[in-house]
Amino acid sequence: MSKLGLVLKGAMMGVAEVIPGVSGGTIAFITGIYEQLLNSIKSIGPELWSKYKEGGVKGAWAALDGTFLVTLFIGMLGGIGIGVVFVTYLLEHYPEPLWAFFFGLILASCLYIGRKVGSWNLTNIVLLIVGFLIAFGISTISPAEGSTHPMMLFAAGAIAISALILPGISGSFILLLMGMYTIIIPTLKAFFSSPSFDEFKILFIFGLGCLVGLAVFSRVLSWTFKNYHNQTLAILTGFMLGSLKKIWPWRNPSIILNKDTQEVIDTDVISLLNATTDVEYKILKEINVLPDGYLLGDPRLLLVILFLAFGFVLVLGLSRLEK
Repeated sequence: MSKLGLVLKGAMMGVAEVIPGVSGGTIAFITGIYEQLLNSIKSIGPELWSKYKEGGVKGAWAALDGTFLVTLFIGMLGGIGIGVVFVTYLLEHYPEPLWAFFFGLILASCLYIGRKVGSWNLTNIVLLIVGFLIAFGISTISPAEGSTHPMMLFAAGAIAISALILPGISGSFILLLMGMYTIIIPTLKAFFSSPSFDEFKILFIFGLGCLVGLAVFSRVLSWTFKNYHNQTLAILTGFMLGSLKKIWPWRNPSIILNKDTQEVIDTDVISLLNATTDVEYKILKEINVLPDGYLLGDPRLLLVILFLAFGFVLVLGLSRLEK
């Protein structure tokens, strides 16, 4: 039963990774496996080789917490599959209720995780505010212009993968802000269709940055949890609160990307999205509005309220089950 539960948690993380603006780290945080995941990732390094020499495959597997990682990874693969089919459909046809569900989910999680902070002294309150301002500020930044310079590719990989394991901050969104999304994703697609050395070089440097960023950041976070547990919980709760801006149910696009020409467009955005053409666009920046100011169709107010309440109650129910 514990392994089945872990598979389901992995599936939830996989589904979250398919949804832009929602972090798999948030789901790991909500479901109570965040610290174990950090410690397992942290064990991947030179010390793992030492464990192998001491105890063979069994010793290395135990140090890695291999059963946990593999079980979680199986669930994530299933979740990504479900997300690509089911969640993509909901994003296309019922985006407002889906965003509302995650809004309620994360809002309740902030309250749930906030209760785990031993004492809300001045330091923890300041850290909560700092976390909120960082996540909120990141969500308001306009996308920058990317570059294929090796240092930029390496930095993008390290920062994006670090954001991936931070609750409340989406790795794909960080790539958008750095202007690297329009470089990495097309390069990845081109490499799979017709591989070339230039594309391989870009992806190799980016992947190297991801590995280094994951190794370093997981160790930093694991250390802060061990030595400053309450303070770390406080700032991560702030991250999640600040991320709520990014998943508000009603958002009007202000900057979009033409997927065919890779052109960034910031005028007549709504008319282009509402036009019935074969051109595909990706939304880069949005403005939060109230239901009466929503310009992308029916705001579905009743459904939004119901799904927000469902997400909120679901987390409270999970917390009761945990007890």
